[in-house]
Amino acid sequence: MVNWLKISKKAASLGALLAAGLALVLGQAPQVADASSHREAPLISEDPLADVTDVWFFVSPDQPDTVTIITNWIPLQSPQSGPNFWKFGDDVLYAIHLDNDGDALSDIDYEFRFTTTRQNNNTFLYNTGPITSLADPDWNIRQSLMVTRVDLDSGARTVIGRNLPTPPVNVGVNSIPDYAALANAAISPLVGGGRVFAGQRDDAFFADLGGIFDLLTIRGGPPGNTGQGIDYLAGFNVHTISLQLPITAITRNGTRPTDPADPAAVVGVWATGGRHRTRVLRDDGEAASQVGPFVQVSRLAMPLVNEAVIPLGMKDRFNASPPSQDGQFLSFVLDPEPAKLINLIYGVPVPPAPRNDLVQVFLTGVPGLNMPPGVVPAEMLRLNVAIPPSAEPNRFGVLGGDLAGYPNGRRLADDTVDITFQAAAGVLVEGFGGFPNNSLGDGVDGNDAPLLDVFPYQAHPAPGG
Repeated sequence: MVNWLKISKKAASLGALLAAGLALVLGQAPQVADASSHREAPLISEDPLADVTDVWFFVSPDQPDTVTIITNWIPLQSPQSGPNFWKFGDDVLYAIHLDNDGDALSDIDYEFRFTTTRQNNNTFLYNTGPITSLADPDWNIRQSLMVTRVDLDSGARTVIGRNLPTPPVNVGVNSIPDYAALANAAISPLVGGGRVFAGQRDDAFFADLGGIFDLLTIRGGPPGNTGQGIDYLAGFNVHTISLQLPITAITRNGTRPTDPADPAAVVGVWATGGRHRTRVLRDDGEAASQVGPFVQVSRLAMPLVNEAVIPLGMKDRFNASPPSQDGQFLSFVLDPEPAKLINLIYGVPVPPAPRNDLVQVFLTGVPGLNMPPGVVPAEMLRLNVAIPPSAEPNRFGVLGGDLAGYPNGRRLADDTVDITFQAAAGVLVEGFGGFPNNSLGDGVDGNDAPLLDVFPYQAHPAPGG
């Protein structure tokens, strides 16, 4: 087997670590967790307000003493979706979970709750004139945000942000003459350090979704590295909850590790959306009542797993399961359907099952890079916070020799579709690392809108007008 880190100076020692890691996984009933999603499962496709579409997790390039966690929600928003434009659900519990000791259980949660207010019930309009500030009286439908940090070990719940502003959606150039100014005004500091932004953004995920789900079509034929793909997410918006935190706020011992081998350096993350167990509809057309505890209905970390690896009959269960119960999905990782389709449709040779080469990608982290000591196998985005941002990022991440990229966390410009194609085709396995396996992709190499250099990093949303 070819180690992901063969490109690094530590390749010799990592071979032994990899073998030990796989032995650990195969001996402890590996567990799989989260997935990327744009309408990835039957039930959540009917509940877009609670649908988490993507998670990114990286050391902030302009503030390397912090990490940024970006979670996107409400997929495939047309900018023209008026008069009731998309907004966060007041009845949804949005959450980010952090595992800083490798046991597949959350150690720190950040919870986000939204409250909507209407300024004028006597108009159908979202705004009755240009919105030039977050206090503009012409802005009719507004949301505020409360952020709570939960420390699971102590049980302490601390509100670190209350009545925080969110910006309006980008209705159009006449309604929103300067969206960037409104968005910047909605970036709020948090008690104890860090900051948050919640609101509409351009969808930073890029992929030829039309081709992928049309029998894995590669436009122009394989290998797909000729740039002929179509980014079917171009022009669509999402809602984001973007969180920037001091590294010291999320590590197990409250330090900022500088040695990648530090046991405290690896932190895992996933996001969930929850709904009350019972929803009671009223016969007068007013808002439904929400009763009972929150139930997890959506979850995500690694991209494309629930979309393209988990079969239809298990997708809803995947969204509802905690990482500690994910051994039930192991067989789909060890014998993934996309690999078989690559071979069946295009004749590209792929390794036979069991695909132990994928275990480290999705379950344990890469030995010597982002695999925590004593890891309990579970799929989540794992980031080694001691590895600084790259001066020249490579969109192929670790496959391209860039240890600061996917699957060591995930940056907005990482080409996770091409990386996943190539990993599924077996580029980590000896004898399968050459052409065309190492050149497979969907022909979409970057986002349609340029990313920002500063927080919250995603491009501003496309305007509706």
